[in-house]
Amino acid sequence: MLKRKKNPNKKKLPVAVPIIAAATVVLFVIRLYQVYDPVIRRHIFQNGLTGPLVTGLRLTELGSNLLSTAAYLFLAFSGLVVLTGFLTLRRWSWVLLMVWTGASLTVSLVDYFTSRSNYIVMSANVIVAFALNIPEVQRVYKIRKKDEPAH
Repeated sequence: MLKRKKNPNKKKLPVAVPIIAAATVVLFVIRLYQVYDPVIRRHIFQNGLTGPLVTGLRLTELGSNLLSTAAYLFLAFSGLVVLTGFLTLRRWSWVLLMVWTGASLTVSLVDYFTSRSNYIVMSANVIVAFALNIPEVQRVYKIRKKDEPAH
């Protein structure tokens, strides 16, 4: 039986990279659920928009649901684009994933204070943020130089 030779030039990825990718996939699936949940609960697909979105300077419940749906939709699909770049080891994807994680954490904190908290999303975001700051991960994405020590 022939054994496959390992390529000595191929870099081995840190364990944190697949963990980050898996957490991002989990976040994508949860955000997709959060897109459809308010729309289905309010029967918007069957009945359409049945009331005003804004009264005065405040959003109605329907307006708030549609705004959060739009935010979750943006987070879900931008996360998918960033994940694609991350898996192809693009430097820009590390930066955008850090920004995406910050935005997702911000949305999660807003949800927390409006009594719709999702602890799985918060946990996954924290895991991604910490894993992105591991020096080996930063070296793979050329955020940190190879000879630069970890602080």
